[in-house]
Amino acid sequence: MARAHWGCCPWLVLLCACAWGHPKPADLGGQDVRNCSTNPPYLPVTVVNTTVSLTALRQQMQTQNLSAYIIPDTDAHMNEYIGQHDERHAWITGFTGSAGTAVVTTKEAAVWTHSRYWTQAERQMDCNWELHKEVGTTPIVTWLLTEIPAGGCVGFDPFLLSIDTWESYNLALQGSNRQLVSITTNLVDLVWGSERPPVPNQPIYALPEAFTGSTWQEKVSGVRSQMQKHQKAPTAVLLSALEETAWLFNLRASDIPYNPFFYSYTLLTDSSIRLFANKSRFSSETLSYLNSSCTGPMCVQIEDYSQVRDSIQAYALGDVRIWIGTSYTMYGIYEVIPKEKLVTDTYSPVMMTKAVKNSKEQALLKASHVRDAVAVIRYLVWLEKNVPKGTVDEFSGAELVDKFRGEEQFSSGPSFETISASGLNAALAHYSPTKELNRKLSSDEMYLLDSGGQYWDGTTDITRTVHWGTPSAFQKEAYTRVLIGNIDLSRLIFPAATSGRMVEAFARRALWDAGLNYGHGTGHGIGNFLCVHEWPVGFQSNNIAMAKGMFTSIEPGYYKDGEFGIRLEDVALVVEAKTKYPGSYLTFEVVSFVPYDRNLIDVSLLSPEHLQYLNRYYQTIREKVGPELQRRQLLEEFKWLQQHTEPLAARAPDTASWASVLVVSTLAILSWSV
Repeated sequence: MARAHWGCCPWLVLLCACAWGHPKPADLGGQDVRNCSTNPPYLPVTVVNTTVSLTALRQQMQTQNLSAYIIPDTDAHMNEYIGQHDERHAWITGFTGSAGTAVVTTKEAAVWTHSRYWTQAERQMDCNWELHKEVGTTPIVTWLLTEIPAGGCVGFDPFLLSIDTWESYNLALQGSNRQLVSITTNLVDLVWGSERPPVPNQPIYALPEAFTGSTWQEKVSGVRSQMQKHQKAPTAVLLSALEETAWLFNLRASDIPYNPFFYSYTLLTDSSIRLFANKSRFSSETLSYLNSSCTGPMCVQIEDYSQVRDSIQAYALGDVRIWIGTSYTMYGIYEVIPKEKLVTDTYSPVMMTKAVKNSKEQALLKASHVRDAVAVIRYLVWLEKNVPKGTVDEFSGAELVDKFRGEEQFSSGPSFETISASGLNAALAHYSPTKELNRKLSSDEMYLLDSGGQYWDGTTDITRTVHWGTPSAFQKEAYTRVLIGNIDLSRLIFPAATSGRMVEAFARRALWDAGLNYGHGTGHGIGNFLCVHEWPVGFQSNNIAMAKGMFTSIEPGYYKDGEFGIRLEDVALVVEAKTKYPGSYLTFEVVSFVPYDRNLIDVSLLSPEHLQYLNRYYQTIREKVGPELQRRQLLEEFKWLQQHTEPLAARAPDTASWASVLVVSTLAILSWSV
């Protein structure tokens, strides 16, 4: 599952209603539990008292002559997940939801957030804060115009606003006699003081060559080649997204939850390489790997992370043209580069190159999915035995599947917060349990597991929905229609360079036929030990066209409010399609290898083509995962796999002829020999 853009997927508007991702525990509904009109006010025990911190923040605002101060819930690199060091929004408001913007004036304080988090915000924020149940810059600016006087200044940290977000605020305030003021020293940080968690200092390490598709020198040469061919002749490329620098140099660390990145920027010219990071975190071996002791065009000069703005500003004084990807560059960098010296594209050349995996990267990612399938199958087998005992809840289940993944070779933790949802909780597409708030798993309910792992050779993301008892006819129909949508898109043949948005409806067609639908996106890119939601690949309108070598998830779903949820997610590689006549066509090769739940499939809804595809897929699972289970003496899991990948035969409706049944069954059997 995925969310629209924080880092691995760009924020195109402030506080977008994210279509992709795995946020923190979702809003569970209910009315505002706060009563701020009583004396004293009634507040739940979960609220955080922010009076002292707000008073201190307003004192800092006064020293800067500010009427208001904007506090976004992001970091300087628009990461999807942010480290504790950057959780300014949560610290100042008490609200820990993963989407929100706070604004503080001299007398008022308010938070704007998505509907998923309304109840959570009401349970965590004290009466110093108003909750606004809207998102986007427009309602924030409307509120500001009523709260601050003409001539007032609205302060913000330029490293926490993207270019697009700054432009939307600036445009909305034009002509209002209120001014946006960029302040590079974050005022919340000043108030937070010594209580603020330190910047991570774990080692930054180089991936072994066996786990990289190309050397960093080859990647640098490739980017420089693109610079030389660019019609605007940029003299430098500036990389602001953490995944860009990590990919370019084959370096990894653990600064960001679920993502193996480190705080950094890179300025690459035709004759120099400047990496802005904490040099003390590089071992002597890693510095040698980067050729950091020399000054030539293939020598990486390590400069202090905090100096990036000054260094870029100084470089921009020369006869230069700096190439940036606007989707990831923050206003704090953008504002110091003269506009005539900018070369802008939506995505940097590194982001575009990284989206297409070479043959070695493809093989690595496929291998990680085989081991990942072993972990998921171990978990499903364990659930079948233990759920009937009534001893498993959503949270303990999530912990166990993470544990199984951690036992796999080359594991480096989960790739996002596991969505482990039973019954009505699964109807919340982004629900994740907590130790305090969870539901027992039951044989009488559907269970949805959306989880993934980080491995040195790849990143995984897979969703399976199961039912251990007797599902209703509607549950089986809905599940089967979701499965048909997954199959229809996975087996689709389409012209090369087709936008994912143009084919996305194939995943919905079987649901639409019955008047059903789902409210999230259909897929997202995925990285090689990088982002689980890797931009700019996917099926949204702002994704780039599909190309051979890209990986994307395919994940249709259906959610019955208050009852159950279904999602079936696989990762697939874009490959050349074999067509009857010559042409440039593409299709998908699924690389997730866990069978679907036979208990939920209504085979009477499947066409002969669906059955043939499904049985071929099951044969592939046997061939890929079966030997690994046997090699590791996981005999119970191997037996389970054999049972759950038996060929499916058609069960024709009553009106179908015996001839139709014979044709479908024959196709299913013949598929094993293909």
